[in-house]
Amino acid sequence: MNQRERWDNDLRAPYAAPVSPASPGRIGFPSAIFSIFLRPDRSVAVPKTWADRGASLVEFAVIFMFFMTMLLGIVEFSRALYAYHFVDHAAKTATRWAAVNGYTCTDDSSCNGTGGMNNGPASAANINDYVKNGAPMGIDPNRVTATATWPQQPNSPAICGPTATNPNPPPPFGGFIDNYPGCTVEVQVSYEFHFLFPFVHNGPITLSSSSEMIISH
Repeated sequence: MNQRERWDNDLRAPYAAPVSPASPGRIGFPSAIFSIFLRPDRSVAVPKTWADRGASLVEFAVIFMFFMTMLLGIVEFSRALYAYHFVDHAAKTATRWAAVNGYTCTDDSSCNGTGGMNNGPASAANINDYVKNGAPMGIDPNRVTATATWPQQPNSPAICGPTATNPNPPPPFGGFIDNYPGCTVEVQVSYEFHFLFPFVHNGPITLSSSSEMIISH
């Protein structure tokens, strides 16, 4: 008799249906009912074999991999959302900063390098440095790029740039001034986002946002 058979006999013994003394060889009615409805499930009580344990280990590994993939995906999505929030906010902030550091900001000495203002009218390089210096924790400034342009709009003043009806700058200016009050400034901020876990996405992605505003002074 092997070990499994001994376990079977030990579990069966307490619930074996006794033979009725009045009817030798037959199972008594109460004992038969007890045997049918109250007999325990031996498959639960018998210790698991090595094959059962191996199957459970495989099931756990599959569930664990699925759970970790979902968890790390949530982490990476949160990081990407955080980076895009920075890019979007930086584009709007840099545009406002460029709008108040225009061509005439030196007339009232407002752009004197204090109080967050630039030291003189803001150039494209100044705007790029402003965005990089404002990068928060978790954002690599070396992967941040801010590109500032002053596009000519149909309703912009003639001083902003040449148009079909105004090919020459108005007097007394000797040339066009694209950052003059009333002109438009546009700032596009890009960030190269890298994933921590390659199996979520292979390679970096570029997050970008742009904003434009009318220069105030």
